[in-house]
Amino acid sequence: MTKSNENLKRITAMAMLTAIAIVCDIFLRIPNIGGFLTYEPKDVILCIGAFIFGPISGIIMALVVCLVEMVTVSTTGVIGFVMNFLASAMFVGVSSVIYTRNKKLSRAIIGLVAGSLSMIAIMLLWNYIMTPIYMGVPREAVLAMFLPILIPFNALKAGLNTALVLLLYKGIVTALRKSKLVPERESSDGANKRSNTIILAAISALIVATLLLVMLIFAGII
Repeated sequence: MTKSNENLKRITAMAMLTAIAIVCDIFLRIPNIGGFLTYEPKDVILCIGAFIFGPISGIIMALVVCLVEMVTVSTTGVIGFVMNFLASAMFVGVSSVIYTRNKKLSRAIIGLVAGSLSMIAIMLLWNYIMTPIYMGVPREAVLAMFLPILIPFNALKAGLNTALVLLLYKGIVTALRKSKLVPERESSDGANKRSNTIILAAISALIVATLLLVMLIFAGII
């Protein structure tokens, strides 16, 4: 296979994942969490893309998705774009940097936890900077939102995204490999890997269901 064919397949796969992330962003939104926050699962697809193609590719995909969000469903303009991109880039970038250095399940979990903590920290900082400008409130009012609203929301968002990445990664990368868009990876200990995948999927599905239920309750949907 020539280098140009490899690059074409890579771009095609990234475009597909970016399109899926945009669909998730537009059509799978849970608005009005805490009165003004919105959850959408775009970072799940972006993180899976970064796990496959590397952190730079993941951040580029995040930039495209956040730009599309800004000109379609977002009502927060440039400020919302900056906040969304920082959150996505931090979660996707940190997680994938750690995972792609040694592609093992343990590294994926460590990466996702580190990415989650980094995202929570950067969003608290930028909420402190930008929310007074956007909402026209004093910074003291933003600080008062940290414990009851901002920290729980971002922790819940990070936990849900982490569980969804672990649940969906195997299926998405397998589909891309069957489509010949991603090279096959040498396998070892097939039986053990399959059993580990089943256990991980069951645990991840339980976590997703639980956190999604909490998110819907916070949004006042149920």
